[in-house]
Amino acid sequence: MKKLYGIIGYPLGQSASPSFFNKKFSDEGIDAHYAPYEISDIKELKKILADNPTLCGFNVTIPYKLQIKDYLEGMSDEAAEVGAVNVVKVTHDEEGKAHLHGYNSDVIGFARSLSPLLKEHHKRALILGTGGVSKAVACALHKLGIEYLYVSRKSQDKAIAYEELTDDIMSTHTVIVNCTPLGMVGHGVDLSPSIPYEKLTGKHLLYDVVYNPENTLFLQKGRAMGATTKSGYEMWYLQALASWEIWNS
Repeated sequence: MKKLYGIIGYPLGQSASPSFFNKKFSDEGIDAHYAPYEISDIKELKKILADNPTLCGFNVTIPYKLQIKDYLEGMSDEAAEVGAVNVVKVTHDEEGKAHLHGYNSDVIGFARSLSPLLKEHHKRALILGTGGVSKAVACALHKLGIEYLYVSRKSQDKAIAYEELTDDIMSTHTVIVNCTPLGMVGHGVDLSPSIPYEKLTGKHLLYDVVYNPENTLFLQKGRAMGATTKSGYEMWYLQALASWEIWNS
C-alpha cells in the first residue's frame, strides 16, 4: 500500500513541500505520495488521521507549530527545548490507532544554512517575531554561541518592541533574522519588519526565514545598505531533508 506523507497549515497555497517531496519520490522510485492538508482549525487533524490510515508522517507549518503539541504522545529533546514542532512521525499500533511523535528540523536547517555566513564580529542577533520558528532560530543561535534578543510589535517578557531598537542595539546586534511572515506570498509581499534599515551597515547579516519569494523586501532593504543577505530557501531545503530522515528512522 502506498505510503502517505503531507503537511498541515493554513494557508498552504504557496507551500513548496508537496512538489518537492513528490518529485523526490518520483526521481528515486519511492512508492509514496505527499499531500497538502489545509485546515482552518487544528481539531481537523483527527479527521485527517482517520481518513488516511497509511499516513506515516507530516510537516507542520503556520499557525500550528505550537498547537500541535496537544496531539502528541512525545517530543524529541530538541522539539521540547524549542517548544515548537514542525515534523510529526506517525506510527500505528496493531489496532490501527495512530500515535504521533513530534520533532523540530528547523533548528538543523537554520544552523547549517547560517553557519557558513558567520564572521568573527557576528556575536549578537536580533530575532524578529516570537512565533514557532523564532524559538528554533533561538535554539540554533545558542548552539552557535550567538547571543540574541527578541523583537516584537509590543514590548513583552523577553522581547523589546520595534520602537525600542536604539542605535547601540542596531550596531552591536549584527545578525538580524526575520521570523515573521511579513513579505511572504499571501502575507503581504510589499511588507517588511519595522526596523531602522538606515542603521544597517556592511557588517550586518540579514536572514529571512521566508523562502517564497526568495527576494523579500526585508532582504532588498538590507542589500541596499550593504548588508549580507540570505533567504530561507536553503533552510527550508535542509529541514525538508531532515524530515525525511526522521520519518524513516
